[in-house]
Amino acid sequence: MDSLTIVSIIITIIVYLGAKYLSVRLVSPLTTPVLTASLVIIGILLTFDITYEQYSQAKEWMTLLLGPATVALAVPMYHNRNVILERIVPALFGLMIGTLSTIISAVWLSKAFSLSEEIQAAAGVKAVTTPVAIEVVLIINGDPALASAFVIIAGIVGAVLGPTLLSILKIKDPLSRGLGIGTVSHVIGTSQAVREGPVEGAVSSMAMGLAAIFTSLILPWLYPLIQ
Repeated sequence: MDSLTIVSIIITIIVYLGAKYLSVRLVSPLTTPVLTASLVIIGILLTFDITYEQYSQAKEWMTLLLGPATVALAVPMYHNRNVILERIVPALFGLMIGTLSTIISAVWLSKAFSLSEEIQAAAGVKAVTTPVAIEVVLIINGDPALASAFVIIAGIVGAVLGPTLLSILKIKDPLSRGLGIGTVSHVIGTSQAVREGPVEGAVSSMAMGLAAIFTSLILPWLYPLIQ
């Protein structure tokens, strides 16, 4: 590990901790830690002329923690299993409708604006977590790098605007809020749902995982039909 990688890791951790502190002191959708930390890191890379390829070495080390972090999401799911099981049938129905709506609307909007087929394919997987999106987009002849970018953007937008939009629509039920956020904005949105409450976080974690499974099963045959 070279010095730039070590410095990049340290700076990323410091920036993220600062972003979390800011989100506590200034509660707002615009102070979501992932959003503010991403903007600051991008600014630092541009200021010091550090390329993405140079920074990616640090990213690879930090993403090793994604596995344990994802597994840790099972803890709130277990603690709130009774709440989830009581309404599992309508929750699963809502999740399937939400996933289908996300895929179809994203692809059709891309087609309406005459965007390329690569963008259409990437848009179809934007609502699932990055590892799943990369594998599924290859099946429909999409670009994994473009898919990753769409996934990150969808997650940040969902985390920033999702809770506010749900509040505007007067959706206050914790299970419904968690289900909506997790279905369309995967792990980044789930990090915001966890801040709302234990039920929201648990349901969002469940929705994120099931939406990824459902998308990987249905998209390869659905995409040719809607594309």
